[in-house]
Amino acid sequence: MPGFGMLQDGFDDGVVDPVLWSQSYGDPVEAGGRARVPCTTGFAGFRSASVYSLSWSQVALRAYPPEPGGASTAALSLLVLSDVGGTDAGFLIDRAQSAMGLYSRVGYADGGALFPAYDPVAHAWLRLREAGGSLFWEASPDGSAWTVLRTAVSPAWVSQSNLSWLMESHRDSGTDNFGEVDNLNISRAGGLSASARTVAGLSSYARVGSTLSGG
Repeated sequence: MPGFGMLQDGFDDGVVDPVLWSQSYGDPVEAGGRARVPCTTGFAGFRSASVYSLSWSQVALRAYPPEPGGASTAALSLLVLSDVGGTDAGFLIDRAQSAMGLYSRVGYADGGALFPAYDPVAHAWLRLREAGGSLFWEASPDGSAWTVLRTAVSPAWVSQSNLSWLMESHRDSGTDNFGEVDNLNISRAGGLSASARTVAGLSSYARVGSTLSGG
C-alpha cells in the first residue's frame, strides 16, 4: 500500500490530474503553477483517491491560505481523512482570525488541539508526519528547516490503506477568492524527507464552518 509520500504534484501543467484528485469537488483548478481552491460560502477542495496510508509517511507542502476578504472565517483545511467522517488529522488555517488549528479529530473535535497564531513566514511550509507511533505537525519558512508545532500519539487509523488527502477552502461571508497550495511532497534541496515506506481555538467544520472557539 502506498504511503502519502507517493502522492506528489507540482501543479505546473494547468490540468487537475483526474487520477490523483479523483474525489475533488467545487471546481478547483491549477493556475500559475499552484493548486487553486475557490474560497466561497460553499465548499471546494482537491481530494485524492482513498488509497494511501499515513503510517511512516508524510504530507508536506507550501500553503497560501485565502485572504479574509471581509469574512470572519476564511479557511484553508489541509487534512488526512480516514474512512469515518470527522475522523482526520492535519491543519486548518484561518487568516481572518490570524490562527491555525493543529488537529487530530474524532467526530470533528479534538480536545488536545493547539491553536498557534498563524505566521505566514514561519508557517509557509507545513508537514504532517507519522513515525514510530507518533504524529508530528511541523512548519518551515523554506521547506528545509522544520519546527515541530505539536506531537500526539498516532491514532490506529493512520495505518489503514484507504486514507485520502484533502485541501479544502470555505468562508462564512465576504468576497469570494481562493486558497492555494504548491509543491505537494516535492522536495527542495535539504528539504522534505522521503517516508520510510516510500524510497482553530478554531472550531473545525463538518463540511463545516469554523470560528475561534474550542476544539
